[in-house]
Amino acid sequence: MLEGARYGTLTLRAASLRGDSARYRGEPRRDALLAVRFGIGDSALVLVAMASGQPAAPGAHRVARELCEWIAAAVGRNQARLTEDIHTANRGALSSGLHRLTDRAYGRLRAGATVRGLAPADHTASVRCLLLPAHPACRTRVFFGVGDGGLFRLRDGVWQDLEPAGGERDTVDGPVLGYGSGRPTAQQPPQPPLPPQPPYAQADPSSANPSPEPDPNPNPDPAHEPFRFRASVARPGDTLLVCSAGLAEPLRGEAALADRLAERWDTAEAPGLAAFLADAQTGVKGYADDRTAAAVWEA
Repeated sequence: MLEGARYGTLTLRAASLRGDSARYRGEPRRDALLAVRFGIGDSALVLVAMASGQPAAPGAHRVARELCEWIAAAVGRNQARLTEDIHTANRGALSSGLHRLTDRAYGRLRAGATVRGLAPADHTASVRCLLLPAHPACRTRVFFGVGDGGLFRLRDGVWQDLEPAGGERDTVDGPVLGYGSGRPTAQQPPQPPLPPQPPYAQADPSSANPSPEPDPNPNPDPAHEPFRFRASVARPGDTLLVCSAGLAEPLRGEAALADRLAERWDTAEAPGLAAFLADAQTGVKGYADDRTAAAVWEA
């Protein structure tokens, strides 16, 4: 699957493809990709959502697609408020509101698992999203999600790993880790709790009931993992990359792939769709999962 668009100062390229393992076994792609624009003109807001269903789980590809669609529907209902908060860099409202919208989407997945008699850990998916304002004067880029994957920035030919720690209260253009440097060892001071009231409208009228408390037992369900959020300010020449674990793992683990993509994507102009697909499916021995990637070039 391929997507591409240009709005204001940004150019988007996105691709989702089946991995070698799934292709060999004749299984469907477990990754889902959804790119949608809400609104028109300078007030428009672009959402890119990607999700990865659980390995070997029945209907994993449908679960991933549903999760992307539910989050997109919630973002669409709150587009005006989200756009205002992005333009004013209201990070507290963005983090809290997007967290609630994501939690409600996972609540729907848990409810669906109960109806179908499935284990919640099978009827779930990891999800990663980008919110991109179309206004050329606003360069704030918002990432949020739950579960495995990667968030990277290519700046001046060097990859930076922007993956936020779970529960982190991030800042616009805050500290950025150099690619491959690992997390800092210094402990961050505790942050005050967020206000209890939801800053955005109810994500879905049918999900008004609060989500059940998480099971205290260890569970690989991505819904039990921390919510991740980062808002950053783009500079001309940056390339921001959000990807599923199928690309994030080899990008972190294989320097040759990181170098190749840096060389290919450190350009003023975004590649065409066919070229972006070819780059995204660059083979790496030992990595055969589905890959989904969305990259944003900043003019």
